[in-house]
Parts: sequence; structure tokens; C-alpha cells
Amino acid sequence: MGIFGSGLEIKKPDQVAVMRRAGVIVGETLELLRESVRAGMTTADLDAIAEEHIRSRGAVPNFKGYHGFPATICTSVNDEVVHGIPGERVIAEGDLVSIDCGCVLDGWHSDAAITVAVGEISESRRELVRVCEESLWRGIAAAHLGGRVSDIGHGVESYVRSHPGGESYGIVEDYVGHGIGSAMHMPPNVPNFGAPGHGPKLVKGLVLAVEPMITEGTIETTTLEDDWTVVTDDGGWSAHFEHTFTLTDTGAWVLTALDGGRARLAELGVPYGGPAED
Repeated sequence: MGIFGSGLEIKKPDQVAVMRRAGVIVGETLELLRESVRAGMTTADLDAIAEEHIRSRGAVPNFKGYHGFPATICTSVNDEVVHGIPGERVIAEGDLVSIDCGCVLDGWHSDAAITVAVGEISESRRELVRVCEESLWRGIAAAHLGGRVSDIGHGVESYVRSHPGGESYGIVEDYVGHGIGSAMHMPPNVPNFGAPGHGPKLVKGLVLAVEPMITEGTIETTTLEDDWTVVTDDGGWSAHFEHTFTLTDTGAWVLTALDGGRARLAELGVPYGGPAED
């Protein structure tokens, strides 16, 4: 591990390999939660499922205790954008539940998020979720060795805005992606908007978490009295997706995707950069 440029942590291959193991645990946990979430359960029920799985795989939840955060996952429902605290809230039919999850394994972190529709939701909200998830992959697809961090945000924003009706969506600016490695949040920030060609250079060993948060309307948000839960000011609903990824000599490697990102990267014409046996 070394420091490159403005305090960026550059990982050695064996360190990235541990981050991949941590990423698989997070990916497994999110898939388990996607399959488990249903109307009538509480957000605390989801949290218990997540903690049990992470610990059963030999890792530790990295959200729990982080600056005092009391839970293993963040569960943000409907107009909650991010950092929702699991608790007694009962999930209802038609809710959108964004689940953010991370773990640390042998000192190395991973972080990812999904948004799940519970039962039937409107076509417009299904499209909000689809656009948000696709924008994440378009951001990753825009990254290449020698490029710049802002290329990622430009890829996210360009996709959202090119979508029919995309000008009506809000791309949250106050909460952005980040570097990740021996700590959960590290330089550089990875915004989900902006012009390409700016910011730190994308080099081997730099690992980033990309996480667009897209709303039905405003980008203005308020943090509730619990000092964590962020909600939209206009009550519009929000979607949130995240993956941790890195770049190698052969392409992109999505450390928190169970297949390493192979399938989605192939659809976008982006070379896969992970090991063949992964």
C-alpha cells in the first residue's frame, strides 16, 4: 500500500484481493436482503439478517459504531435518501427501501447499496430505480486507467439527463461516492455530476465506491433529529445504488458484484478486469 498524489491510498494486488473477499460478503448480504424484504417486517428485522450473515462469514459490520451509527445497515424508505437507521418502522406494500451495507475483513473495507421495491409500485418509480441503477454502471463504464475521477460523475449525470424525462430527476450533490480501503471513507470524493477530465488520475490500486442517489424532484435535503436520516425537502422519493470497484490493466473489476461485474460490463462493452477464476 502506498500514498499517491493528494493522500490517495493505492493498494497492492494482495490488498485488493482481500477487498474482493469483503466485497463478496457485502454482495451476498445485499442479495439475501433483497430476497428477504417484504411487507410486514421491520427495518430492524433486515438489520438482524445482515449482521448475522456478515459475522457468519468472518467479517465485521463497518457501519455499526461508525461515528456512533447504531446498526449494521442503513435502511432508507421512500423519501429518505440515505443513512436511515433500522428500527421499529414496518415496511409496507409499495415502499421503496434503499439498503446500504458494508463490512471490514482483515482490515479492508467494502461498501455497496441497492434499492428494492416492495410489491407493486408505480411505473414512474420503477423507472426511477432503473435509471439510478443504470447510472451507477454508466459511471463505472466511464472509468479507465489514465482518466480522471470526474469522468465517473460525468458518466452518471450524462445517463440520467439523456433518459426521457431525465431533466426532472434530482442528482443529489451533498452526498457522494468516495475512496475506500483501510478505512471506509477516504479521499477522493466521487461526485455523481460534473464535467469530465478533472480530479485525481485513475490509476491501478485506487479503489472507489460509486453511489448515485437520484430523487423524483429536488436535490435539497434535510437531516432529521436522529442526526442521521436524510430526507428530501419536497417529499419526493429517492433511489440509491452503490458498488465498490477498481481498475486493472485489463479493465474494471467490481468488487461488490458477485460476478465481479462481468455481465453488466459486457453489456456496456467494457472489459472485465478481474482474475479469470474470480
